[in-house]
Amino acid sequence: MKHFNAAALVVAFVMAAVAGAADAAERVPIEAFAISDALSSPRLSPDGKHIAVSADMSDGHHAIVVYQVDGMQQTSLLRLPRYQMPMEVHWADDERLLVATGRKIGAREKPVPTGDIIASDYDGKNQRFIFGWDVIRAGIDRGWGVIEQMPRVRNGHFFMRHITPNSNRTMLYDMDTIRSQRLVGDIGARDMDFVLDPSGTPRFAWGWTDFNTFAVHETKDGGKTWMPATANQLDGQFVPYAFSADGKQVYATWSHGGGPSSLVRADPSGANLTTLASDEFGSVGEVEWNTAGEPFAATLFHGRPQMVYFDETALESREHKALSSKFPGLYLTYVNHTSDGNATLLYAYSDRDPGAWYLYDRAKRTVAKLMASRSRIDPARMGERRYVRFPASDGLALDGYLTLPAGVQDPRNMPMVLLPHGGPHMPGDTWAFDNDAQFLASRGYIVLQVNFRGGEGRGYNFKSAGYRQWGTRVQDDLVDGVRWAVAQGYADPQRICSFGGSFGAYSALMVTVRAPGLFRCAVGQSGLYDLESLAEDSDAATSRLGPSYISRVIGDDQAVWRANSPLHLADKIKVPVFLAHGEIDKRTPYKQAVAMKKALERAGNAPQWLSVPGEGHGFYKDENNVEFYTRLEAFLAAHIGAGAAP
Repeated sequence: MKHFNAAALVVAFVMAAVAGAADAAERVPIEAFAISDALSSPRLSPDGKHIAVSADMSDGHHAIVVYQVDGMQQTSLLRLPRYQMPMEVHWADDERLLVATGRKIGAREKPVPTGDIIASDYDGKNQRFIFGWDVIRAGIDRGWGVIEQMPRVRNGHFFMRHITPNSNRTMLYDMDTIRSQRLVGDIGARDMDFVLDPSGTPRFAWGWTDFNTFAVHETKDGGKTWMPATANQLDGQFVPYAFSADGKQVYATWSHGGGPSSLVRADPSGANLTTLASDEFGSVGEVEWNTAGEPFAATLFHGRPQMVYFDETALESREHKALSSKFPGLYLTYVNHTSDGNATLLYAYSDRDPGAWYLYDRAKRTVAKLMASRSRIDPARMGERRYVRFPASDGLALDGYLTLPAGVQDPRNMPMVLLPHGGPHMPGDTWAFDNDAQFLASRGYIVLQVNFRGGEGRGYNFKSAGYRQWGTRVQDDLVDGVRWAVAQGYADPQRICSFGGSFGAYSALMVTVRAPGLFRCAVGQSGLYDLESLAEDSDAATSRLGPSYISRVIGDDQAVWRANSPLHLADKIKVPVFLAHGEIDKRTPYKQAVAMKKALERAGNAPQWLSVPGEGHGFYKDENNVEFYTRLEAFLAAHIGAGAAP
C-alpha cells in the first residue's frame, strides 16, 4: 500500500521539471503516463487547519488522505475497500469527514454511486457507517443514500436524499454524522433532486420521470405537499439548483428549444429572469462561489475555459482576476473556502498541466502550493491542445481538440491518431489535460478528438441527434473531422490511425468501415463490438433504466444492431487491428473481444491481442498500463510512424 506524502509529491514535481529541461531531446517515459499517483477532489476543513484528498492508490484501491495544512504533514489515511472510491468528500465540521462512495470496476468506467455514506474523524477515529443498503438506520427504509446538500454553516449535519427500490417516492432527511435524523421532505416521484433554501427548507424537487419527461415541483409548506412549479410555464427548461443567501431568488439553468443551457437568476416563480452567463454554442459549465456562499462567476468550457463574471466590478470578481494573473497559462478555479472566509483552496490546471492545488491566505495576500495531481508529468514537455471547429458533412457545427507534439506550432502533413471519446451520451472532450492524447503526442503524433453529436454539453437536441445513430451519423462526424484535418494540411492522409476505449473502441473500428482507405490501422481497448450483446447481457442491460435507455439510443431491431456492430462487419475492416481487453469487464464483457478477435481471424485479418486477467473496463494495475502503452507505441510506429510505409 502506498503512503502519500504531499511534500514529496511537490518536490518530485519540481525535480521532474528540471530533468525535463535537461532531457528535452529524449522521449517522456511511458511510466509518466501509465503509473497512477493521481490525487483529486481535495477539500479544506472549515477552520482551514486540514485538507482531505481523494487518492488513487492503483490496483483498484482508493483512500482519503488527510494532511495538516501547516507543514503538509500526513495526519491519516482512510482506506476504502477495493474498487470503492470516494464520489464526494465533505467536511461536516472542523473534525468530521463525510464520504459518499462509488464503485469503479474498470479504469475507463464512469463511477457508479453505491448509495453508501460513511463518516470519520479526520484522524481516523470514530468511524461510522451512516447509511447504505447493507446498514440502515432505524426509521428509514432500506435503500440508497445521496448527499444532497451541505449546510452553508457546517454544523455536523447534512441533507440526505433517500432512494428506495420499487418505490415512487423520494425522501429528504436532515442527518448528522452520529445518530440523529429528521424527515424534511417527501415527494411521490422517484429519483428527484431537492433544492433547499439557506434555512434548510426544501423548496423545489426536479428530475426525469423517464428519458423524455422532465418535471419541476415546488412546495409551499416545507416539503409536505408538492405541486408543479410555476416556473414550468416558462418557454424553456428551467432547472433550479441553489438559492441566494436571502432566499428570495433562485439560481438555475435554463435552455430554450432543446439548445444549450444558460445560467440564470430569477424569482422562485421564474419571474424577473436574468441571464448571468450563456454561450450560443454550448452549455454553461461550473459555477464559482464566493466566501458568502453566493455564485459570482461561471465557466464556458468549449475551447480554452473562459470565466464569465456576473459583475466585473464586484470585489470577488476583481480578486479572482488578480489571482488568475499569478498563474499564466493556467486556468484558476476555487475549490472551497474556510468558514471565516480567510483562506481559500485554489486549483490551477491547463491543457499541458494535470493541475495542482494552492492555498490562498487573504489576510497575508499569499499563495502557497500544496500538491500536484500527477507528479510524473512535466508540463513543459507536454503539447498544446488546440481548439478547433468545423462543419459536419450535413452542415452541423462540430468542435474538438487537436493535440500537438511539444514544440510543434504549425503541424504540416503529420501522422495523426483519431481518438474518439467514450459514452457516447456523456460529456465530450475538453481543453484540460488528456492522458491518452498527451501520450500519443509525446510519440510524435497529432491527435484529433471530435465532440460528435450525441455528447452532452450542447443541449438536448445535440445529444438526441446521436440516438440510434451510433454506427452511422456519429461515425460520419468523426470521419468528417479527419477529412477536415487532412484538408487543412495538418494530417498526412497516408498515416492516420484510430484508437479509443469503450465506445471509443467501437468508433475506432467502425470508422474504418464508414471510410474505407482513410485509415491505416485501428486500436480498441475495452471495446464495445456487438450491440446485441450490449442490449442483452451487459451490466447496462440489467440495470433498472437500462432496457429503456438501450431501446432509446440503439433501438430494438436486431438486424439494425448487427448492421452497426464491428463484430458482424469484420470482413469490411481491412486495416491492421490491435485489441486489448480485461477479462473481468462487465460493461463490455470479455467475450465480445474474443468474438471480435475470432471474426477478424476468419476474415483473414488476425489482430494483435492483449488479454489481461483480473482487469475490468480499462486497466488499473500500473504494469498492465505500461504494457498496453508499450504495445500501442510499437503498433502505431509500425503502421503510421515516421518510418512506416504508406
